[in-house]
Amino acid sequence: MIAPKIALLPLVALSALTAMPSAAGAPPAEYYAGDPGMPFSEAVRVGDLLILSGQIGVAPGTNALVPGGISAQARQTMDNIGAILARRGLGFDNVVKCTVMLGDIRDWPAFNAVYTGYFKPGRLPARSAFAASGLAYGGAVEVECWAQFPARKGKY
Repeated sequence: MIAPKIALLPLVALSALTAMPSAAGAPPAEYYAGDPGMPFSEAVRVGDLLILSGQIGVAPGTNALVPGGISAQARQTMDNIGAILARRGLGFDNVVKCTVMLGDIRDWPAFNAVYTGYFKPGRLPARSAFAASGLAYGGAVEVECWAQFPARKGKY
């Protein structure tokens, strides 16, 4: 009688999956346009998360990297992130995850010196950092972030 029990396993698994909460009641993703010439959204909101596209150290309203090397580009990158967060009513306190791409991994200490200044002590987000070849516009750094909106009262 082992065969009938084995045959029921897929049905048990299926019923467990169908009993799990789904995204059916969640609001649809919201896409926030950025530069109309770019093939991506500036940010996308999914539930209580805001996912920012990677930002580089370009001066606002231009595609020109700020002069001054890694420190200047890191500062401008973080300022660009701060501006996107502010447009959505958020700040660096809401950032929960960052991914950092450096054109040269030897710039890690200089980047960190700038980056940590944007967060309160004890409130650093989770982070990954790695070297990448060929960042947009020849930039020295690119940073993408995930931020969390404060809890909403009630359902979506």
